[in-house]
Amino acid sequence: MQPNAKTTKVDSEEHIEKAKAVLDLETKALKELSDGLSGPAGEAFSQAIQAIHAMKTVPGLAGRLIIAGIGKSGHIARKIAATMASTGTPAYFVHPGEASHGDLGMITGNDIVLMLSNSGENAELSDLIHYTRRYGITLIAITSNPESTLATHADIILQLPKLPEACPNGLAPTTSTTMMIALGDAIAVVLLQQSGLTPEQFKAFHPGGKLGQQLQSVADLMHPFDSLPRVTIDAKMGEAIVELTAKNLGSVIIMDGDKLAGIITDGDLKHHMAPDLLDKSVKDIMSTTPKTISVKALGVEAMNVMTKQPGQYLTSLIVMDGDKLAGMIRLQDCLQAGLA
Repeated sequence: MQPNAKTTKVDSEEHIEKAKAVLDLETKALKELSDGLSGPAGEAFSQAIQAIHAMKTVPGLAGRLIIAGIGKSGHIARKIAATMASTGTPAYFVHPGEASHGDLGMITGNDIVLMLSNSGENAELSDLIHYTRRYGITLIAITSNPESTLATHADIILQLPKLPEACPNGLAPTTSTTMMIALGDAIAVVLLQQSGLTPEQFKAFHPGGKLGQQLQSVADLMHPFDSLPRVTIDAKMGEAIVELTAKNLGSVIIMDGDKLAGIITDGDLKHHMAPDLLDKSVKDIMSTTPKTISVKALGVEAMNVMTKQPGQYLTSLIVMDGDKLAGMIRLQDCLQAGLA
């Protein structure tokens, strides 16, 4: 039986309108969450940041952020824990049910517990709440109910705007979990910025996959100084061509003592091809303003320099460590490393 085209179109339009209504409601919730940080909620947020940052940095504490939740809030808690860990804040997810059966032993007095519950009244959270109170462990609550058991016992309350769920029955966690995950991202990123996490340190937490590839540094990909084709500024082109051919990097670097003087590429040879080329001085052929990049830069930065130069297309860059020649990075190296 073939579907009725008119009915299908009507259904499609209805589906889209319902989906837009969900997204509009959740967008409104995020806007209210953001606006709320300009008031008392912002003071609580700052207190949470300061407490977690101090836990990480004060000598002798060496604490971890323990994140807990049950049901859909538990799934969000797992994601927040993963985001925290990958951005420089040691964090673990602890299931409240398992905590009641021995996993409380994973939590030390130096840790901070971040607990998620929209209602703040989940019975499964009671043992974990009691444990933090008994041992003086800082408890941060994310909840929409400031009168709840969780909020009453928390040291810091990150209150969510009390808004209806996107579910038509008002039951399935949707709007509330969207706000939780966004607030978790905000905490993680602010902590990252306060800690001054560098791209190199971030890479250490993400060695695999596309993200790890994108964070490879120029130092990881370059051909080091000792492997570079080099001749002195007094050399003849015959010597330079022999060196260029032997090292097979597509160019030869001209040195004036220990200083970079210039570069001769394969393209330069083609432009200056003549019967007397071998007898010419490298000074007659070389470019004295080769494109360079810092050894501290990322590989993707080097690739952008090579491929986005107006009116030209570079195949390599000289790598500098301050004013010293450190190596050479080629476009081919970047492509082979998966940076494209």
